[in-house]
Amino acid sequence: MARTDVPAPAGRAAQTRTGLVLVGTAIVLTGLNLRTAVNSVGPVLEEIQRGLDISSGLAGLVTSLPVLCFAAIGFAGPPLAARFRDGHVLAGALLAMAAGLVVRAAAGAFWLFVAGTVLAMVGGALGNVLLPGLVKRYFPERTGLLVGAYGTAMAAGGAVASVTAAPIARAAGDAGWRWALGVWALPALVAVLPWLGVRPRPGATRATHVALPLRSLVHSPTAVALAAFFGLQAMQAYVIIGWTAQYLRDSGLDAATAGLLLGVNTVVVIPLNAVVPVLTVRPRLQRPLLAAFGACYVVGWLGLMLAPETVPWLWMGLLAIGMGTFAMVLTLIGLRARTPETTAALSTVVQGWGYVFAAGGPLLVGVLLGVTGSYAGMFALALAGVAALLATGWAVTRERFVDDEVGAGRTAPVVREPDAVSRRG
Repeated sequence: MARTDVPAPAGRAAQTRTGLVLVGTAIVLTGLNLRTAVNSVGPVLEEIQRGLDISSGLAGLVTSLPVLCFAAIGFAGPPLAARFRDGHVLAGALLAMAAGLVVRAAAGAFWLFVAGTVLAMVGGALGNVLLPGLVKRYFPERTGLLVGAYGTAMAAGGAVASVTAAPIARAAGDAGWRWALGVWALPALVAVLPWLGVRPRPGATRATHVALPLRSLVHSPTAVALAAFFGLQAMQAYVIIGWTAQYLRDSGLDAATAGLLLGVNTVVVIPLNAVVPVLTVRPRLQRPLLAAFGACYVVGWLGLMLAPETVPWLWMGLLAIGMGTFAMVLTLIGLRARTPETTAALSTVVQGWGYVFAAGGPLLVGVLLGVTGSYAGMFALALAGVAALLATGWAVTRERFVDDEVGAGRTAPVVREPDAVSRRG
Protein backbone atom coordinates (compact mmCIF):
# COMPACT_ATOMS: atom_id res chain seq x y z
CA MET A 1 0.00 0.00 0.00
CA ALA A 2 2.70 2.42 1.03
CA ARG A 3 4.81 1.53 -1.97
CA THR A 4 2.06 2.36 -4.43
CA ASP A 5 1.70 5.82 -2.84
CA VAL A 6 5.37 6.75 -3.26
CA PRO A 7 5.29 7.91 -6.91
CA ALA A 8 2.33 10.23 -6.41
CA PRO A 9 4.20 13.24 -5.01
CA ALA A 10 6.77 13.02 -7.81
CA GLY A 11 3.99 12.91 -10.39
CA ARG A 12 2.27 15.87 -8.83
CA ALA A 13 5.57 17.77 -8.75
CA ALA A 14 6.12 17.09 -12.45
CA GLN A 15 2.58 18.21 -13.19
CA THR A 16 3.22 21.35 -11.16
CA ARG A 17 6.39 22.17 -13.10
CA THR A 18 4.62 21.56 -16.41
CA GLY A 19 1.70 23.71 -15.30
CA LEU A 20 4.00 26.56 -14.27
CA VAL A 21 5.80 26.49 -17.61
CA LEU A 22 2.45 26.62 -19.43
CA VAL A 23 1.17 29.49 -17.28
CA GLY A 24 4.45 31.36 -17.71
CA THR A 25 4.30 30.89 -21.48
CA ALA A 26 0.69 32.09 -21.57
CA ILE A 27 1.58 35.18 -19.52
CA VAL A 28 4.52 36.10 -21.76
CA LEU A 29 2.55 35.57 -25.01
CA THR A 30 -0.28 37.70 -23.62
CA GLY A 31 2.23 40.42 -22.74
CA LEU A 32 3.50 40.31 -26.33
CA ASN A 33 0.04 41.38 -27.55
CA LEU A 34 -0.83 44.03 -24.98
CA ARG A 35 0.56 47.00 -26.96
CA THR A 36 0.53 45.99 -30.63
CA ALA A 37 -2.94 47.43 -31.22
CA VAL A 38 -1.86 50.73 -29.65
CA ASN A 39 1.66 51.20 -31.00
CA SER A 40 0.75 50.46 -34.60
CA VAL A 41 -1.43 53.61 -34.80
CA GLY A 42 1.03 56.47 -34.22
CA PRO A 43 3.32 55.92 -37.26
CA VAL A 44 0.31 55.89 -39.65
CA LEU A 45 -1.88 58.43 -37.82
CA GLU A 46 -1.74 60.85 -40.74
CA GLU A 47 -2.88 58.12 -43.16
CA ILE A 48 -5.70 57.11 -40.79
CA GLN A 49 -6.77 60.74 -40.49
CA ARG A 50 -6.80 61.15 -44.25
CA GLY A 51 -8.40 57.76 -44.95
CA LEU A 52 -11.27 58.34 -42.49
CA ASP A 53 -11.47 62.10 -43.24
CA ILE A 54 -11.28 63.19 -39.60
CA SER A 55 -10.00 66.33 -37.86
CA SER A 56 -6.92 66.62 -35.63
CA GLY A 57 -9.27 66.67 -32.64
CA LEU A 58 -10.72 63.30 -33.65
CA ALA A 59 -7.18 62.09 -34.32
CA GLY A 60 -6.48 62.98 -30.70
CA LEU A 61 -9.46 60.83 -29.74
CA VAL A 62 -7.96 57.95 -31.74
CA THR A 63 -4.79 58.17 -29.62
CA SER A 64 -6.74 58.51 -26.35
CA LEU A 65 -9.36 55.84 -27.03
CA PRO A 66 -7.14 52.86 -26.10
CA VAL A 67 -6.35 54.47 -22.75
CA LEU A 68 -10.05 55.11 -22.05
CA CYS A 69 -10.81 51.49 -22.95
CA PHE A 70 -8.07 50.23 -20.66
CA ALA A 71 -9.69 52.21 -17.85
CA ALA A 72 -13.32 51.26 -18.44
CA ILE A 73 -12.92 47.63 -19.47
CA GLY A 74 -10.22 46.88 -16.90
CA PHE A 75 -12.71 47.20 -14.04
CA ALA A 76 -14.47 44.10 -15.37
CA GLY A 77 -11.36 41.98 -14.74
CA PRO A 78 -11.84 40.89 -11.09
CA PRO A 79 -15.59 40.11 -11.42
CA LEU A 80 -14.93 38.02 -14.52
CA ALA A 81 -11.97 36.26 -12.87
CA ALA A 82 -14.10 35.52 -9.78
CA ARG A 83 -16.81 33.92 -11.93
CA PHE A 84 -14.71 32.15 -14.58
CA ARG A 85 -11.22 30.70 -14.85
CA ASP A 86 -8.57 33.34 -15.52
CA GLY A 87 -7.34 31.33 -18.49
CA HIS A 88 -10.77 31.35 -20.11
CA VAL A 89 -11.22 35.07 -19.40
CA LEU A 90 -7.91 35.89 -21.06
CA ALA A 91 -8.51 33.51 -23.98
CA GLY A 92 -11.83 35.21 -24.65
CA ALA A 93 -10.24 38.63 -24.30
CA LEU A 94 -7.55 37.78 -26.85
CA LEU A 95 -10.17 36.44 -29.27
CA ALA A 96 -12.06 39.73 -28.91
CA MET A 97 -8.80 41.58 -29.58
CA ALA A 98 -8.24 39.67 -32.81
CA ALA A 99 -11.80 40.35 -33.99
CA GLY A 100 -11.54 44.04 -33.11
CA LEU A 101 -8.27 44.44 -35.00
CA VAL A 102 -9.89 43.04 -38.13
CA VAL A 103 -12.97 45.25 -37.75
CA ARG A 104 -10.83 48.35 -37.20
CA ALA A 105 -8.66 47.61 -40.22
CA ALA A 106 -11.69 47.13 -42.48
CA ALA A 107 -13.66 50.14 -41.16
CA GLY A 108 -14.97 52.52 -43.79
CA ALA A 109 -16.46 54.98 -41.29
CA PHE A 110 -15.07 56.56 -38.16
CA TRP A 111 -17.73 55.08 -35.87
CA LEU A 112 -16.85 51.58 -37.07
CA PHE A 113 -13.16 52.30 -36.51
CA VAL A 114 -14.03 53.34 -32.95
CA ALA A 115 -16.11 50.18 -32.42
CA GLY A 116 -13.26 48.00 -33.67
CA THR A 117 -10.80 49.81 -31.44
CA VAL A 118 -12.97 49.27 -28.35
CA LEU A 119 -13.29 45.55 -29.14
CA ALA A 120 -9.55 45.25 -29.79
CA MET A 121 -8.74 46.85 -26.45
CA VAL A 122 -10.61 44.16 -24.48
CA GLY A 123 -7.55 41.93 -24.58
CA GLY A 124 -5.20 44.71 -23.55
CA ALA A 125 -7.45 45.96 -20.75
CA LEU A 126 -8.06 42.58 -19.12
CA GLY A 127 -4.46 41.52 -19.59
CA ASN A 128 -3.28 44.73 -17.93
CA VAL A 129 -5.21 44.16 -14.72
CA LEU A 130 -5.11 40.36 -14.44
CA LEU A 131 -1.46 39.57 -15.19
CA PRO A 132 0.03 41.14 -12.01
CA GLY A 133 -2.31 39.04 -9.84
CA LEU A 134 -1.50 35.89 -11.79
CA VAL A 135 2.23 36.50 -11.31
CA LYS A 136 1.63 36.95 -7.57
CA ARG A 137 -0.46 33.74 -7.45
CA TYR A 138 1.78 31.40 -9.44
CA PHE A 139 5.23 32.93 -8.98
CA PRO A 140 5.22 34.68 -5.56
CA GLU A 141 8.97 34.18 -5.11
CA ARG A 142 9.82 35.30 -8.66
CA THR A 143 7.72 38.43 -9.03
CA GLY A 144 10.53 40.55 -10.47
CA LEU A 145 11.53 37.86 -12.96
CA LEU A 146 8.02 37.21 -14.30
CA VAL A 147 7.01 40.89 -14.41
CA GLY A 148 10.25 41.50 -16.26
CA ALA A 149 9.51 38.66 -18.69
CA TYR A 150 6.03 39.77 -19.69
CA GLY A 151 7.01 43.44 -19.57
CA THR A 152 9.85 42.69 -21.97
CA ALA A 153 7.46 40.81 -24.25
CA MET A 154 5.05 43.74 -24.10
CA ALA A 155 7.78 46.19 -25.09
CA ALA A 156 9.02 43.88 -27.85
CA GLY A 157 5.54 43.57 -29.35
CA GLY A 158 5.07 47.33 -29.18
CA ALA A 159 8.48 47.94 -30.75
CA VAL A 160 7.83 45.65 -33.71
CA ALA A 161 4.40 47.23 -34.23
CA SER A 162 5.92 50.73 -34.22
CA VAL A 163 8.83 49.93 -36.52
CA THR A 164 6.85 47.94 -39.08
CA ALA A 165 3.66 50.03 -39.32
CA ALA A 166 4.92 52.57 -41.89
CA PRO A 167 6.80 50.03 -44.07
CA ILE A 168 3.78 47.70 -44.12
CA ALA A 169 1.50 50.61 -45.06
CA ARG A 170 3.87 51.71 -47.82
CA ALA A 171 4.34 48.19 -49.21
CA ALA A 172 0.59 47.49 -49.22
CA GLY A 173 -0.15 50.48 -51.44
CA ASP A 174 -3.42 52.40 -51.27
CA ALA A 175 -5.04 52.21 -47.83
CA GLY A 176 -1.99 50.27 -46.65
CA TRP A 177 -2.57 51.58 -43.13
CA ARG A 178 -5.35 49.01 -42.86
CA TRP A 179 -2.86 46.16 -43.25
CA ALA A 180 -0.50 47.86 -40.78
CA LEU A 181 -3.26 47.72 -38.15
CA GLY A 182 -4.94 44.40 -38.99
CA VAL A 183 -1.90 42.13 -39.20
CA TRP A 184 -1.67 41.99 -35.39
CA ALA A 185 -4.77 39.81 -35.17
CA LEU A 186 -2.59 36.77 -35.94
CA PRO A 187 -0.31 36.86 -32.85
CA ALA A 188 -3.39 37.54 -30.70
CA LEU A 189 -4.90 34.28 -31.92
CA VAL A 190 -1.67 32.41 -31.18
CA ALA A 191 -1.68 33.71 -27.59
CA VAL A 192 -5.13 32.15 -27.02
CA LEU A 193 -3.81 28.58 -27.27
CA PRO A 194 -1.75 28.18 -24.07
CA TRP A 195 -4.54 29.63 -21.91
CA LEU A 196 -6.87 26.91 -23.17
CA GLY A 197 -4.35 24.30 -22.00
CA VAL A 198 -4.00 25.59 -18.42
CA ARG A 199 -5.58 22.97 -16.16
CA PRO A 200 -7.53 23.57 -12.93
CA ARG A 201 -5.68 23.30 -9.63
CA PRO A 202 -7.05 20.47 -7.47
CA GLY A 203 -8.95 21.74 -4.45
CA ALA A 204 -9.35 25.33 -5.67
CA THR A 205 -12.91 26.63 -5.72
CA ARG A 206 -14.61 30.01 -5.77
CA ALA A 207 -14.89 29.73 -2.01
CA THR A 208 -11.09 29.87 -1.73
CA HIS A 209 -11.01 33.14 -3.65
CA VAL A 210 -10.99 36.03 -1.18
CA ALA A 211 -11.87 39.20 -3.05
CA LEU A 212 -10.99 42.64 -1.72
CA PRO A 213 -13.74 45.22 -2.39
CA LEU A 214 -12.37 47.74 -4.87
CA ARG A 215 -14.05 50.65 -3.07
CA SER A 216 -12.09 49.92 0.09
CA LEU A 217 -8.88 50.97 -1.67
CA VAL A 218 -10.07 54.58 -1.65
CA HIS A 219 -9.07 54.56 2.03
CA SER A 220 -5.51 53.49 1.24
CA PRO A 221 -3.08 56.42 0.72
CA THR A 222 -0.68 54.02 -0.98
CA ALA A 223 -3.31 52.84 -3.46
CA VAL A 224 -4.29 56.43 -4.28
CA ALA A 225 -0.65 57.44 -4.76
CA LEU A 226 -0.03 54.39 -6.94
CA ALA A 227 -3.04 55.27 -9.12
CA ALA A 228 -1.72 58.81 -9.57
CA PHE A 229 1.80 57.56 -10.30
CA PHE A 230 0.48 55.04 -12.82
CA GLY A 231 -1.71 57.65 -14.51
CA LEU A 232 1.16 60.13 -14.84
CA GLN A 233 3.57 57.61 -16.32
CA ALA A 234 0.85 56.33 -18.67
CA MET A 235 0.12 59.88 -19.82
CA GLN A 236 3.80 60.30 -20.70
CA ALA A 237 3.85 56.99 -22.56
CA TYR A 238 0.71 57.58 -24.60
CA VAL A 239 1.68 61.11 -25.59
CA ILE A 240 5.00 59.66 -26.78
CA ILE A 241 3.34 56.72 -28.57
CA GLY A 242 0.48 58.75 -30.03
CA TRP A 243 2.11 62.03 -31.00
CA THR A 244 5.90 62.05 -31.23
CA ALA A 245 5.99 60.29 -34.62
CA GLN A 246 3.60 62.89 -36.06
CA TYR A 247 5.56 65.70 -34.38
CA LEU A 248 8.77 64.44 -35.99
CA ARG A 249 7.04 64.26 -39.37
CA ASP A 250 5.80 67.83 -38.97
CA SER A 251 9.34 68.84 -38.02
CA GLY A 252 10.67 67.67 -41.40
CA LEU A 253 11.33 63.93 -41.11
CA ASP A 254 9.68 61.43 -43.44
CA ALA A 255 7.10 58.91 -42.21
CA ALA A 256 9.43 55.91 -42.27
CA THR A 257 12.12 57.73 -40.28
CA ALA A 258 9.61 59.00 -37.73
CA GLY A 259 8.21 55.49 -37.31
CA LEU A 260 11.73 54.11 -36.97
CA LEU A 261 12.51 56.66 -34.25
CA LEU A 262 9.38 55.64 -32.36
CA GLY A 263 10.63 52.10 -32.83
CA VAL A 264 13.98 53.12 -31.30
CA ASN A 265 12.02 54.36 -28.32
CA THR A 266 10.17 51.08 -27.89
CA VAL A 267 13.27 48.95 -28.56
CA VAL A 268 15.18 50.70 -25.76
CA VAL A 269 12.26 49.90 -23.44
CA ILE A 270 12.69 46.14 -24.06
CA PRO A 271 15.82 45.54 -21.93
CA LEU A 272 14.59 48.08 -19.39
CA ASN A 273 11.42 46.07 -18.83
CA ALA A 274 13.59 43.03 -18.14
CA VAL A 275 15.97 44.77 -15.72
CA VAL A 276 13.85 47.37 -13.89
CA PRO A 277 11.54 44.90 -12.06
CA VAL A 278 14.54 42.95 -10.76
CA LEU A 279 16.02 46.21 -9.43
CA THR A 280 12.71 47.54 -8.10
CA VAL A 281 12.25 44.62 -5.71
CA ARG A 282 15.25 46.04 -3.83
CA PRO A 283 13.84 48.91 -1.72
CA ARG A 284 17.10 50.88 -1.56
CA LEU A 285 17.23 51.19 -5.35
CA GLN A 286 13.68 52.45 -5.88
CA ARG A 287 14.23 56.18 -5.34
CA PRO A 288 17.55 56.36 -7.24
CA LEU A 289 15.79 54.66 -10.16
CA LEU A 290 12.93 57.14 -9.93
CA ALA A 291 15.31 60.10 -10.00
CA ALA A 292 17.16 58.70 -13.01
CA PHE A 293 13.91 58.18 -14.92
CA GLY A 294 12.78 61.74 -14.17
CA ALA A 295 16.08 63.23 -15.38
CA CYS A 296 15.88 61.28 -18.64
CA TYR A 297 12.33 62.48 -19.24
CA VAL A 298 13.30 66.13 -18.76
CA VAL A 299 16.35 66.00 -21.05
CA GLY A 300 14.49 63.95 -23.67
CA TRP A 301 11.51 66.30 -23.88
CA LEU A 302 13.69 69.43 -23.94
CA GLY A 303 15.91 67.97 -26.65
CA LEU A 304 12.92 66.98 -28.76
CA MET A 305 11.41 70.45 -28.35
CA LEU A 306 14.56 72.48 -29.08
CA ALA A 307 16.35 70.30 -31.63
CA PRO A 308 14.00 67.68 -33.13
CA GLU A 309 16.21 67.07 -36.19
CA THR A 310 19.46 66.98 -34.19
CA VAL A 311 20.19 63.49 -32.83
CA PRO A 312 16.46 62.70 -32.50
CA TRP A 313 17.42 59.09 -31.73
CA LEU A 314 19.07 60.34 -28.52
CA TRP A 315 15.97 62.26 -27.39
CA MET A 316 13.69 59.30 -28.14
CA GLY A 317 16.12 56.98 -26.38
CA LEU A 318 16.14 59.15 -23.25
CA LEU A 319 12.35 59.26 -23.24
CA ALA A 320 12.42 55.47 -23.48
CA ILE A 321 14.58 55.25 -20.36
CA GLY A 322 12.08 57.53 -18.59
CA MET A 323 9.37 55.07 -19.59
CA GLY A 324 11.05 52.54 -17.31
CA THR A 325 8.59 53.91 -14.74
CA PHE A 326 6.01 51.54 -16.28
CA ALA A 327 7.95 48.40 -15.34
CA MET A 328 8.62 50.00 -11.97
CA VAL A 329 4.96 50.61 -11.14
CA LEU A 330 3.92 47.13 -12.31
CA THR A 331 6.41 45.68 -9.84
CA LEU A 332 5.32 48.03 -7.07
CA ILE A 333 1.72 46.86 -7.44
CA GLY A 334 2.83 43.39 -6.41
CA LEU A 335 5.16 44.67 -3.70
CA ARG A 336 2.49 46.81 -2.03
CA ALA A 337 0.02 43.92 -1.60
CA ARG A 338 0.29 40.82 0.59
CA THR A 339 -2.00 38.40 -1.30
CA PRO A 340 -2.86 37.60 -4.94
CA GLU A 341 -6.42 38.81 -4.33
CA THR A 342 -5.26 42.18 -3.01
CA THR A 343 -2.80 42.41 -5.88
CA ALA A 344 -5.61 41.85 -8.40
CA ALA A 345 -7.83 44.46 -6.74
CA LEU A 346 -4.97 46.96 -6.46
CA SER A 347 -3.97 46.36 -10.08
CA THR A 348 -7.53 47.02 -11.22
CA VAL A 349 -7.96 50.24 -9.26
CA VAL A 350 -4.49 51.59 -9.99
CA GLN A 351 -4.65 50.87 -13.71
CA GLY A 352 -8.34 51.68 -14.11
CA TRP A 353 -8.24 55.12 -12.54
CA GLY A 354 -4.70 55.69 -13.76
CA TYR A 355 -5.76 55.21 -17.36
CA VAL A 356 -8.78 57.49 -16.87
CA PHE A 357 -6.37 60.23 -15.88
CA ALA A 358 -3.84 59.37 -18.59
CA ALA A 359 -6.44 59.48 -21.38
CA GLY A 360 -6.64 63.26 -21.06
CA GLY A 361 -3.02 63.64 -22.14
CA PRO A 362 -3.03 62.62 -25.82
CA LEU A 363 -6.56 63.95 -26.25
CA LEU A 364 -5.52 67.36 -24.91
CA VAL A 365 -2.48 67.39 -27.20
CA GLY A 366 -4.76 66.89 -30.22
CA VAL A 367 -7.17 69.61 -29.11
CA LEU A 368 -4.39 72.10 -28.40
CA LEU A 369 -2.75 71.33 -31.72
CA GLY A 370 -6.01 71.95 -33.55
CA VAL A 371 -6.61 75.25 -31.71
CA THR A 372 -3.09 76.68 -31.72
CA GLY A 373 -1.40 74.89 -34.60
CA SER A 374 1.59 74.38 -32.29
CA TYR A 375 3.08 71.54 -30.25
CA ALA A 376 3.99 73.88 -27.39
CA GLY A 377 1.07 72.54 -25.37
CA MET A 378 2.37 69.00 -25.69
CA PHE A 379 5.74 69.94 -24.22
CA ALA A 380 4.25 72.02 -21.40
CA LEU A 381 1.94 69.13 -20.47
CA ALA A 382 4.76 66.59 -20.60
CA LEU A 383 7.21 68.57 -18.46
CA ALA A 384 4.59 69.42 -15.83
CA GLY A 385 3.69 65.73 -15.77
CA VAL A 386 7.29 64.77 -15.02
CA ALA A 387 7.30 66.98 -11.91
CA ALA A 388 4.07 65.38 -10.65
CA LEU A 389 5.41 61.93 -11.51
CA LEU A 390 8.44 62.44 -9.27
CA ALA A 391 6.29 63.66 -6.38
CA THR A 392 3.88 60.70 -6.47
CA GLY A 393 6.73 58.27 -7.12
CA TRP A 394 8.44 59.43 -3.95
CA ALA A 395 5.29 58.48 -2.02
CA VAL A 396 4.84 54.99 -3.51
CA THR A 397 8.47 54.01 -2.88
CA ARG A 398 7.79 54.01 0.87
CA GLU A 399 7.51 50.40 2.03
CA ARG A 400 3.81 50.08 2.88
CA PHE A 401 1.14 47.41 2.33
CA VAL A 402 -2.31 48.28 1.03
CA ASP A 403 -3.80 45.33 2.98
CA ASP A 404 -2.74 46.94 6.26
CA GLU A 405 -4.09 50.37 5.33
CA VAL A 406 -7.58 49.04 4.56
CA GLY A 407 -7.59 46.35 7.25
CA ALA A 408 -7.52 43.45 4.78
CA GLY A 409 -4.35 42.10 6.29
CA ARG A 410 -6.20 41.56 9.56
CA THR A 411 -9.63 40.47 8.35
CA ALA A 412 -9.13 38.52 5.14
CA PRO A 413 -7.94 34.93 5.42
CA VAL A 414 -5.04 33.97 3.24
CA VAL A 415 -5.73 30.71 1.44
CA ARG A 416 -2.60 28.76 0.55
CA GLU A 417 -3.06 26.02 -1.98
CA PRO A 418 -0.47 23.29 -2.59
CA ASP A 419 -0.45 23.02 -6.35
CA ALA A 420 0.46 25.57 -8.99
CA VAL A 421 -2.50 25.48 -11.38
CA SER A 422 -5.88 26.64 -10.09
CA ARG A 423 -9.40 26.13 -11.26
CA ARG A 424 -9.33 29.83 -12.08
CA GLY A 425 -6.32 28.99 -14.29
